[in-house]
Amino acid sequence: MHTRKPLSFRDFSRFGCQTKVKVDAILTDNGKEYCGKEYHHPYELYLALNDIEHRRTQVRRPQTNGFVERFNRTVLDEFFRVAFREKFYESVEALQADLDQWLIHYNTERPHRGYRNMGKRPIETITEYLEKMEADKPVGVQEEA
Repeated sequence: MHTRKPLSFRDFSRFGCQTKVKVDAILTDNGKEYCGKEYHHPYELYLALNDIEHRRTQVRRPQTNGFVERFNRTVLDEFFRVAFREKFYESVEALQADLDQWLIHYNTERPHRGYRNMGKRPIETITEYLEKMEADKPVGVQEEA
């Protein structure tokens, strides 16, 4: 997720609209793009309006957010080091466009090791979860609008 406030808010709200996954809580660091006065900060307001609990990592304790720390290492090793070795970027927008394409690959084509995905691509894990939730739904229960 982008770390500039308008983009992180946009991307998170887009995720909520594009999937049927109900987000009950989200964990972020304490950066100003995510945190501020409750009901005054756009991100905090969005979470409050959508009944999403905002959990924050402990200050100066990156190990409390291990998944993000691992992702940061992966994006550094697999995208940034390769991209800067192979191409000269004349604008941040060009770099962002390539990163966006890499993120699509990361989420839809690249298998992920570890106990959450167990060798599957993230899109497969989410799709299987949604199918299981749909199959487990009692007959006659309608989806929320």
